Amino acid sequence: MRITQLLTENTIILNLKAGSKRDVLDELAGQLNEAGKLNDQQQFTKDILAREEQSTTGIGDTIAIPHAKSKAVKEPAIAFGRSHEGIDFESLDGQPAQLFFMIAATDGENDDHLEALSRLATFLMDEKFRVNILEAESKQQVLDIVSAKEAEVEGPEQTADAQPVAGAQDSAGGKILAVTACPTGIAHTYMAAEKLSGRAKERGINLKVETNGSSGVKNRLSDAEIAEADAIIVAADTKVEMARFDGKPVIQTQVGKAIYETDQLLDRAIAKDAPVYKHDRTKDADAGTEPKSGFYKHLMNGVSNMLPFVVGGGILIALSFFWGINAANPDSPEYNEFAAMLSTIGGGTAFFLMVPVLAGFIAMSIADRPGFAPGMIGGLLAITVTGVEGASGGSGFLGGLIAGFLAGYVTLLVKKAFSGLPQSLEGLKPVLFFPVFSILITGVVMMLINPPLTQVYSGISAFLEGLGGTNLVLVGLLLGGMMAVDMGGPVNKAAYTFGIAMLDAQNFNFMATVMAAGMVPPLGLAIATTMFKKKFTKPEREAGKTAYVLGASFITEGVIPFAAADPARVIPSAIAGAATTGALVMLFDIGLLAPHGGVFVIGLVDGGVPSILMYLLAILIGSFVTAILVGLLKKNITVAA
Repeated sequence: MRITQLLTENTIILNLKAGSKRDVLDELAGQLNEAGKLNDQQQFTKDILAREEQSTTGIGDTIAIPHAKSKAVKEPAIAFGRSHEGIDFESLDGQPAQLFFMIAATDGENDDHLEALSRLATFLMDEKFRVNILEAESKQQVLDIVSAKEAEVEGPEQTADAQPVAGAQDSAGGKILAVTACPTGIAHTYMAAEKLSGRAKERGINLKVETNGSSGVKNRLSDAEIAEADAIIVAADTKVEMARFDGKPVIQTQVGKAIYETDQLLDRAIAKDAPVYKHDRTKDADAGTEPKSGFYKHLMNGVSNMLPFVVGGGILIALSFFWGINAANPDSPEYNEFAAMLSTIGGGTAFFLMVPVLAGFIAMSIADRPGFAPGMIGGLLAITVTGVEGASGGSGFLGGLIAGFLAGYVTLLVKKAFSGLPQSLEGLKPVLFFPVFSILITGVVMMLINPPLTQVYSGISAFLEGLGGTNLVLVGLLLGGMMAVDMGGPVNKAAYTFGIAMLDAQNFNFMATVMAAGMVPPLGLAIATTMFKKKFTKPEREAGKTAYVLGASFITEGVIPFAAADPARVIPSAIAGAATTGALVMLFDIGLLAPHGGVFVIGLVDGGVPSILMYLLAILIGSFVTAILVGLLKKNITVAA
């Protein structure tokens, strides 16, 4: 069915009177009813609204295509309405809509309204067509423009229908798969998956996305799906299972690019513009990997796997202090048996394993499974073999980092050295030769270098602990600003990792600084959407409500939608607010014993109620600095003319 069979002069409104989305829907439904296309206008409007509740039909670029399949429709029809001033239709791009096509299909039709919708969407992607419709001076001229556009489509009517939406033809007979993963598995993983899925759906691309998040792998790709795939997008800043993609075209990139460069990635996948992945079981090489997938990727693999030990252990240690600072010491009058249990579980076990786990997973990222054992042992040696009288904790976080990379690359060398062994000894490599020699070499090197590393680590910790006054405030200013630079990216993670390292060294001020500063960007934008409503679109104001929760939960990534839409104004404002909070936390000399949790661990702030109040004050001041700067820098949203 052609559009010109459904759109007639008596279903066209050249100048809508409506001033809101609901008014538009009512006015167009009324026009269809007046034209004799409906049995029940009220029921049809109800069905149209039910469709809008699923997702907005405002597709962007000034276009909206509300549609429904309803028993209230007497015969299929399309109503067209136009508003030169523009009307807020909650469109995907956040901009007002000017061209409205309402499609009404009878219940029982073979999805004629969806076919017409697809063709309309295809036509409306042509800017010249949109401009012509917007500038048409009469109803007949609108019909002529639509008719002329349909005449451009060669072949019989079904040829046009065979290409219902832009991009669908690209995926005919094939399928695109994707995997998303970020170091913490909290925000970027799911944001990237949602963006890829949503954009692919809009373009008619057959896509399935697997997420590797903090709660495990969801929507796992099956062997059959991988075998049938035309191309695979792996958007990950940490290690994912790659052997299964051997022999397939694979695009490897950072998880952030799946959020900001979605269309480019999908275009490459459709065009099969990707190297064929060859899984090297000796080196576990990642062919075609883009920048930041080497050192950063290995480091983040260690950090992400270490986080559960840090968070769980740190909070349990902090909880043990509720019974007194010495409640875990049997010789203290404050001793409490349950507090001692919490301290043993959190500090004596979980926190103790933090550095070995970091080193183990860094090594595993480099050399695959054979690297894990030497990495764990190297990390354990880093915190137990000091060689320095009176030193405890060894070289700590610094030693763990070095042990992880050392073990990983030593294991690769060992693999290379034994690559020439006879095939009959292949089975002995992973269970005998690799572990024995990798552990031996890593262990010997760590025992030799750890004493001087311990001195360096102790010196750095002592220097930082000895900072005071202006110097300490400047450190807080720097760390705070770093937490807002890339909102979950490498700079943010570097500051957070430093905070963890200082937490391990029993310096709690730095952890308090990075957590407070990390909460500011989303909280600041949330406040801005409340204070300066005219400067944000309706979808942005809705996102602001979510940002309150994300900011309070210490999920800095909650500011990403705002930063992506307006980086020049949002990012500097976020940095200014976060840096202010970081400096204030240091100035107030506040410590935090928990490494994650946001306001939900506010009771673990060191110093009791006065410190808690000062901590909250620092967060609020920084958040309002961000909000006010955003309000000053952003312009009011203007309606398109």
